[in-house]
Amino acid sequence: MSGGAVAAADGGLRCPWGLSTEDYLTYHDTEWGRPVHGDDALFERLCLEAFQSGLSWLTILRRREGFRSAFAGFSIPAVAKFTDADRERLLADAGIIRNRAKVDATLANAKVLADWRGGELDELIWSYAPDRATRPVPRTLGDVPAVTAESTALSKDLKKRGLRFIGPTTAYALMQACGLVDDHLADCVARGTKA
Repeated sequence: MSGGAVAAADGGLRCPWGLSTEDYLTYHDTEWGRPVHGDDALFERLCLEAFQSGLSWLTILRRREGFRSAFAGFSIPAVAKFTDADRERLLADAGIIRNRAKVDATLANAKVLADWRGGELDELIWSYAPDRATRPVPRTLGDVPAVTAESTALSKDLKKRGLRFIGPTTAYALMQACGLVDDHLADCVARGTKA
């Protein structure tokens, strides 16, 4: 079946995208689709998904430690205090993606989120998790959507609250990465993994 799960070197079936590099395989098997909670952890994923827009996820994955270092571990209170000097430092940092609009959005989003009560970002994002029992299990990559009604609604809600650089496609990628949906293919060994 075209686009279905493919056997890895260990014989286990995986989503095809997870087999292209060792970095992807590790990410696929240990992170993607597993539940992520906590405001700072979700802020990190939100920022990285925004930086990924228009680029390969592998580009972001391989620079993730650089991003974490540059953005104070994605601590919302810390990033919210970044100054113009920090902004210039970020735009000169070869360890991250030096896109002015994406850097500015990250800094602006941190300032907005710093005014939220603890746990509010987590609650808001997870309130858009669809009922898993009503979602069809993807058998091929062609069965995996790029946008859903939930990701569109999440994007609109975040934008209404002042967050930037979070369209419906980015919101859906966030939902996939953080375990709000399980888009591992039906025959993938990672399907249904919770921890």
